[in-house]
Amino acid sequence: MQETITKTVQLHDKKFAPHISATEIEKAVVRVATKINTDLAGKNPLFVCVLNGVFLFAADLLRKIETPCEISFVKVSSYEGTASSGEVKTQIGLKEDIKGRTIVLVEDIIDSGNTIAKLLPILESQQPAAIKIATLLFKPSAFKRDFKIDYIGLEIPNDFVVGYGLDYNGLGRNLPEIYKITE
Repeated sequence: MQETITKTVQLHDKKFAPHISATEIEKAVVRVATKINTDLAGKNPLFVCVLNGVFLFAADLLRKIETPCEISFVKVSSYEGTASSGEVKTQIGLKEDIKGRTIVLVEDIIDSGNTIAKLLPILESQQPAAIKIATLLFKPSAFKRDFKIDYIGLEIPNDFVVGYGLDYNGLGRNLPEIYKITE
């Protein structure tokens, strides 16, 4: 039985309609974790999670990872209101030594790809064995880069979304479902 979200939400001056249910999100997380468990068994990967929006996805994903692993966080920002500023600012950097490690760079959402494009050279300069990219949500129509995304939970249209860690000017991260903007 398909779970249906019926309520709309108002965050600041914008309204958002139901888009992806908590059940659909959980299925996507399980798909990503299952593939990572298969691909990286025995590799002791370091999950490098991009704050702030990734915190719920990272927690749910890591609970489903069966191979020994570690987790770290970096903080970058690129959004102002409902649009990407085009400029990615690093606010908290990685402290771990990643030379020779398998890294899984974890994002909540990849749209233009600018955030990952900024982080990849920084990580690559530290000579990891491999860098894999995982995201809960991917907007193929907004994607402007040529790097490979190894693990995608769900592909979505190029709508502004909130919930499950994603926000609109600070609000909406706590919603268990994902909503899209209706204005």
